Amino acid sequence: MLRGAGAIAVALPWLEIMGEERVARAAPGPAKRFLAVYTPGGTVMDRWRPTGTETSFTLSPILAPLAPVQDRLLVVDGLDMKSARGEQHQSGIIAWLTGTAQDGSNNGGYGSGPSIDQVIAARISAGQKAKASLQIAIRWATGKSHGLLSPMNAANYENAAPHKPIPPRLDPVEIFTDLFGTLNPGDNNDAARRLARKQSILDFLDRRYATLSAQLGAADRQKIDQHLTKIREIEQSLSNVPVMTNACKAPTMIDTSDYNPRTGLNSSDNGSIKDTSTDAAIPKVGRLLMDMLVMAFACDITAVGTLQWSDTEAKHTFPWLNLTEHHHYYQHDGGFKPAECELICNWYSKQHLYLLQEMAKVDMGGHSLLDESVVFFGSEISDPPTHTKTNMPFLLAGGGGGLRAGRWVRYRNLPHNDLLVSILNLFGDTRTTFGDPRYCTGPLPNLT
Repeated sequence: MLRGAGAIAVALPWLEIMGEERVARAAPGPAKRFLAVYTPGGTVMDRWRPTGTETSFTLSPILAPLAPVQDRLLVVDGLDMKSARGEQHQSGIIAWLTGTAQDGSNNGGYGSGPSIDQVIAARISAGQKAKASLQIAIRWATGKSHGLLSPMNAANYENAAPHKPIPPRLDPVEIFTDLFGTLNPGDNNDAARRLARKQSILDFLDRRYATLSAQLGAADRQKIDQHLTKIREIEQSLSNVPVMTNACKAPTMIDTSDYNPRTGLNSSDNGSIKDTSTDAAIPKVGRLLMDMLVMAFACDITAVGTLQWSDTEAKHTFPWLNLTEHHHYYQHDGGFKPAECELICNWYSKQHLYLLQEMAKVDMGGHSLLDESVVFFGSEISDPPTHTKTNMPFLLAGGGGGLRAGRWVRYRNLPHNDLLVSILNLFGDTRTTFGDPRYCTGPLPNLT
């Protein structure tokens, strides 16, 4: 206060010098890697939710295995998947990454928009990496989908209209050969020959399609042009061959001869047909897939990936947990069995721990692979017996884009589309809405 003549007091305006001294911080750069990890069947919420405060919290029994990486974890609580409209499980896996409802009109019941992984891939990976994105799954397309792509198991959707669903890759041997065959030092000449042949074939197709396009009407020409764009993206990516470095090393290949990646083709609607050999191999094959994803990032083969632990039916057994029935049975087909569901969810937390620790081990030049990444863990429902999608069990991990981990953040029934927008913002995408705008209020506060 300044006191003047006549004892009149006049208030000064607020000046910056009056406030506490602030430490200058550089704005964080955009995140460089994105990984989405799907686990089926929701959770047992009262065994999932932490206790404590935002920055001082104790992980729940289900999340307890993640304690070694708690400081790299962001537990996101209180979001509702309001954009999920349609069949109970199908609408959930569709909305998880797209924020759109199941479209029952003319597209076979799939989603009606792109998934955020493909939007991010178009921004940071397509045309820049050997692969725009990598979608892989383990013990996928069980039960009623009979090993085939279906709204029950499709999580990824193309960025360009009509936003077709993208099936994941299933065969660990094929994935390994495709991703890391060129890292074999004794295979240089053969790899070069294969690369030249692929480029030659694509160049030939490019010319043929260009000739055909000139003879077509406008609508067909647009379709051909979209196809040509995909061919050119493939051609450009072929020159981005990974080079062996301290960070980039081919993972150790294991024997997966006891695992049939296409066993879903022989599945029954109710899960009564069991493949115990393949089911018993899930833990080791899952670890191999995680190793390949981590190294695909470290080797700059791609910057975007998705890992699906089964599908929304999850009609496979868990021999290593002494559970002889499938996951859907423990959710509600056999009546809700919370103890068994908790055991399964706890096991998935152990797999998440392995993935995050492996990412944290990779030195990307003064910081870890996890530091520059955003990992999003999610499911298609929250409560197994009721199929509700309120208070979804979502986790984020990493530090990409300035994400502030080591916290438990709680919201009051905000739409999960707000989280999808926030993830896009971490990658430098400035949009304020994503998916169905009726179920999006804008980016979530308090993530960065």
